[in-house]
Amino acid sequence: MDKLIKEKLPRHVAIIMDGNGRWAEKKNLTRIQGHIKGIESVRNIVTFCRELEIPFLTLYAFSEENWGRPKEEVSALMELLKRYLIEELEEMDKYQIKLKAIGELSRLPLDVYETLIDIIEKTKDHRGMTLVLALSYGGRSEIINAVKKIIKSLSKRDINIDEITPELFSHFLYTNDIPDPDLLIRTSGELRISNFLLWQSAYTEFYFTKTLWPDFDKEEFLKALIDYQSRERRFGLTMPSRKLNQ
Repeated sequence: MDKLIKEKLPRHVAIIMDGNGRWAEKKNLTRIQGHIKGIESVRNIVTFCRELEIPFLTLYAFSEENWGRPKEEVSALMELLKRYLIEELEEMDKYQIKLKAIGELSRLPLDVYETLIDIIEKTKDHRGMTLVLALSYGGRSEIINAVKKIIKSLSKRDINIDEITPELFSHFLYTNDIPDPDLLIRTSGELRISNFLLWQSAYTEFYFTKTLWPDFDKEEFLKALIDYQSRERRFGLTMPSRKLNQ
C-alpha cells in the first residue's frame, strides 16, 4: 500500500474476470464452484477499490458470447448474479456504492433483470463509488447500436452530419456518463480484450496477469496498480521534456 501514489491512482479500472473454470478444473471442482469462488474475488476487489477511493470500477461479468455456453451453466450464472445483487445491497448502502449496468440487459431473465433494475434504483444516489457490471455485453454490438441511434437522430434532424465527432459518438454509447477506463486488467494469462470496451479503451493502459480470477486478491491488484503508476501516459503526445527528434 505504501508504494502507491494516491494522486496517480486510476480514476476508472476495468477488469476482464477470466479463469473461474480453469481454477475449478485444477481443483477437481465443478465450473459452478469456480464461479462461486470468483464472486468472493469480486467482493474483495470492490471493497478494496472503495478503500482506495477509486471512483469507477467496471467488471466484465457476462459477455454477449457467454449466452452460447451450456444452458445449465448460463442458468446457474444468472442465479448467482441475482443472489449477488440481493446479498450485496447492504454493503452497497454501507459504502455508498452506486450500481450501474451496461449491455443488452433486456436479454437477461426477467427475475434477474427486475432485481438488477431494483438495486440500480435503490443505489442511484450513492456517491462513494460507481460499480459498473457489463452484462450481456459486447463492444461491437454497443458500437453498432450507437450508429443506429445516430442515424435516427440524423433522420429526425436532431443533429446534422457535421456535428458527429468522437465526443458526440461517445454520448450514444452505454458508457455515456462514465469516463473511459485508465487501466484494464485481464486475468488468467489470455492476451486479448474479447470484445470489451472497444471504443472506450483507445488510450487505456492494459495489464495482463496469469493469475486466475478466483486467486486475484488485493496483493495482485496492488501489483497492477503499481505497474500502472510506473507508466507514462502520453495519449499520442510527446512528453514536455523530450525533443521532437528523440
